[in-house]
Amino acid sequence: MGAHNHGSSSGVELPDNAPPRTVNGKPVQNGVVDAGLKSLDHYQRTLPPWRYKLRQRLLPLIRWETPYLAMLQEKMRTPALDRYFAITANLGTHTFFMIGLPVLFWCSFSSFGKGLVHILAAGVFWTGFVKDMLSLPRPLSPPLHRITMSGSAALEYGFPSTHSANAVSVTVYSILVLHSDKNTYSPSTTLALELLAYFYAFSIVFGRLYCGMHGFLDVIIGSIMGAAISYIEFYYGPPFQIWLYASDYLAPILFALAILILVRIHPEPADDCPCFDDSVSFAGVIVGLELGTWHFARSRWDHIYNGPNALFDLSALGWPVIIIRLILGVLIIFAWREVMKPTLLKVLPHIFRVIETHGLSLPRRFFMPATEYKDVPLNLRDDEVLPKVSDIPRMVRSIRGPGRGRAVSIGPQSAADAYETLAYRERKRRESLSSEKGSGLRQVVNAETGEGEEAHAQASGVEKYERQMGQGQVVVEGGHLSPNSAVEEPELYLGQKDELGEKEIFSKLTRPRVRYDVEVVTKLVVYAGIGYLAVDTIPILFELTGLLGAGHLPFPIPIPPPSRGL
Repeated sequence: MGAHNHGSSSGVELPDNAPPRTVNGKPVQNGVVDAGLKSLDHYQRTLPPWRYKLRQRLLPLIRWETPYLAMLQEKMRTPALDRYFAITANLGTHTFFMIGLPVLFWCSFSSFGKGLVHILAAGVFWTGFVKDMLSLPRPLSPPLHRITMSGSAALEYGFPSTHSANAVSVTVYSILVLHSDKNTYSPSTTLALELLAYFYAFSIVFGRLYCGMHGFLDVIIGSIMGAAISYIEFYYGPPFQIWLYASDYLAPILFALAILILVRIHPEPADDCPCFDDSVSFAGVIVGLELGTWHFARSRWDHIYNGPNALFDLSALGWPVIIIRLILGVLIIFAWREVMKPTLLKVLPHIFRVIETHGLSLPRRFFMPATEYKDVPLNLRDDEVLPKVSDIPRMVRSIRGPGRGRAVSIGPQSAADAYETLAYRERKRRESLSSEKGSGLRQVVNAETGEGEEAHAQASGVEKYERQMGQGQVVVEGGHLSPNSAVEEPELYLGQKDELGEKEIFSKLTRPRVRYDVEVVTKLVVYAGIGYLAVDTIPILFELTGLLGAGHLPFPIPIPPPSRGL
């Protein structure tokens, strides 16, 4: 990736055969290190002043809560809970919802499904918006152990928690619907579903703390955002939808343009964070959903699925037909993605080069412009929202394997983690050097590792975990020349001791892959198509196939809802 993607022109000047150099918040002695490695001023230089000041106000809270999280995790951890919370975290991911939500539309729960799409898209977008705006790190590891089944989750910033926002928004919205006059379930069924919703939210939110992926502040603010989004959707969503679908074609077009403007003003992160990719994907889904629903409302099949006199009767179709509908619908969505994505990645670079030569491009940090590459690899692993068909067997084998697909990581996994490790270590070093003599606590600081050793008895409780914060050795390895003769940002590593303290290991940071400018438009088109297919094209195909449709069903006899006594 060229240097333009890092927002710095200094780069690294190290000979090819130079050994790795150690950095403790300072430049290396031999060679010039990129200014981004000066952890204490990295975010001050990268972020606008108002964003940096807000970040600095919140950062002490994240540092303060970390040892308490580590103590909680150590007291509770068991292999069974590791497996449970790692697996249930998938129920709060974008992939789970992207595959599951279309099913609601094909099973005549279109109103509920539409509400869920709105709240999930809003949750993903706005939590990603805040993450990139503040660029706050996850709680430090060590002392925390990070338990996850996702390879990209640790690359994102921590505040606020998108998992928590998703889980709480789904729970709150579901409970609001269960307590509304639209609920036709019996009181016992309603109570069971409500308890299930609470348990779902608790498993996801508490699981983020248990897995060491988020802190208390992350999940609290994420949960508040999720609940607020659900209330707004429940009370103001239906009137807006009535207005939108009663309007002419100009209304959905203006709505789509508003979504695209929000995508454009999404804040630039200080580091290469994939939050923006998820926001773009769900923005595309919303655009396709609204355009598709607006069009379907004007078709001759709308009365079958929507309205008080809808003909659709799930039980009358029978399970064989229902299963065939679901399989066919999912296959169509995957086929659309498998065909459209490589086509756009092959065609769009030529169009983008023409646009860029006229100075009309709107470049975004960490995305390589089309004029600086020839082709986009067609096997690009750029999507954590909806997996490729070829990835599904591997995912199943991973979950069924001995580790159940989970990984336990100790140490920084992203640039944000490394910067925070260095910054915290430097802070502790300065505090120890300026501590008053004769306080009864003598701090000896190792100049190489920054680790402190107290002369008194070994600390207990929270202090034990505080000592582990910022431990390890951050190492810089020289970058290499890109095809455009631009120096890449150096590789960051963290060396730490294993749990037994017998040897020192070096754990290479997981670095984000090269991202191309055409990916933004590609995601918008692909996911807008998925939203459109789910609510318009696929239901129409069901009706055109005859037996897979619901148009042949007899007119249902309205059954008054039972008295629920709520």
